Amino acid sequence: MPLFMDVHHMEGGVSATDVADAHAKDLETQQRYGVDYKRYWVDEKAGRIFCLVEAPDAETANTVHREAHGLVADEIFQVGEYS
Repeated sequence: MPLFMDVHHMEGGVSATDVADAHAKDLETQQRYGVDYKRYWVDEKAGRIFCLVEAPDAETANTVHREAHGLVADEIFQVGEYS
């Protein structure tokens, strides 16, 4: 399944606690869409959130965000995982 990194830009900053709450809502919603939100990273001061997700396509990944909490990504990039 394709892997995506999405980016959220939150004006005025964001708290890690609020992001954790939103991520929990994603996890509750994702199964209905065949999506797997793997991990996320937060830059509280800059107001940036990065989510790593396996999804059929970028729009389906954003649908989970929209339904779960309404905070859709500003950018979504298909990525590959390498080591």
